[in-house]
Amino acid sequence: MMAFLHRIASTMRPGGRRGKRGIALGCCVASLFLVGPRASAFDASEQRNVAAVTAPLPMFKDPRAALRIGLENYHAGNTKKSLEALRYAADGGESLAQWKLGRMYADGDGVARDDAKAYSYFSKLVEHFAEDEPSPRERLMAAGAFVAVGVYYLEGIASAQVAPDISRAFDLFRYAATYFGNADAQYNLARMYLDGNGVVKDARQAANWLDLSARKGHAPSQALLGHLLFNGEAGGPPQRARGLMYLTLARETAGDRQSDQWIVDLHASALARASEADRKAAVALLEFYLAHRD
Repeated sequence: MMAFLHRIASTMRPGGRRGKRGIALGCCVASLFLVGPRASAFDASEQRNVAAVTAPLPMFKDPRAALRIGLENYHAGNTKKSLEALRYAADGGESLAQWKLGRMYADGDGVARDDAKAYSYFSKLVEHFAEDEPSPRERLMAAGAFVAVGVYYLEGIASAQVAPDISRAFDLFRYAATYFGNADAQYNLARMYLDGNGVVKDARQAANWLDLSARKGHAPSQALLGHLLFNGEAGGPPQRARGLMYLTLARETAGDRQSDQWIVDLHASALARASEADRKAAVALLEFYLAHRD
């Protein structure tokens, strides 16, 4: 926007690129007033058309005001006005506007899904918060941006010419997992260790990250950690009761979405193989967990 205003201003200076064109345009406008009979020949509809053409485009007081208007229109269901305001705010450096637009394009929320645009907005936040300390109110948003960009780097984005970069994804996840304590980052980091994706395969390290995330109530982490513990795949002997406890917690959180079906299946499989003693011990652990969390 500032670059646009700068270009317009330059054409109005005597030495501007289009100074002569500006003078010629001024002469043409003046001639309309010099020819009296022609001006009186306009009818009401023509006057309305001229007014519509020359009416100024809607502007916002400042990026912060545009952010407020954009969010109000978003919640009111007016996507067109919301996008206009949020883009203005995002171009003005409003982090929340960049985050909101990133999420809208990533989820196809009111707009066509566009991973290239989502990546662009999230990347701006990563660049910003990599240097500037986020405020307490911005920490969740900042962490989410690091995770979102990390996920994009896992597979790349053809439309944005972003090639997969597993090392970059790992660094982003690790930063969000350690600095922000973000549960999604900890889960993604655990999956990389569990699959040996870009790092040496390490089930114990994966279980440690899953444990941190599971304690925050992150259902996918609870399900995967429970599965590892129940089957003795977490770097130690099986912990069937504790594993079943975490699987039960995850199952209670999981909804009817297709994306949660794997959680339902893991819980059902463990429950079918658990002994009566395993189930009773899991119930006792679950009661203790619920009574002492937070």
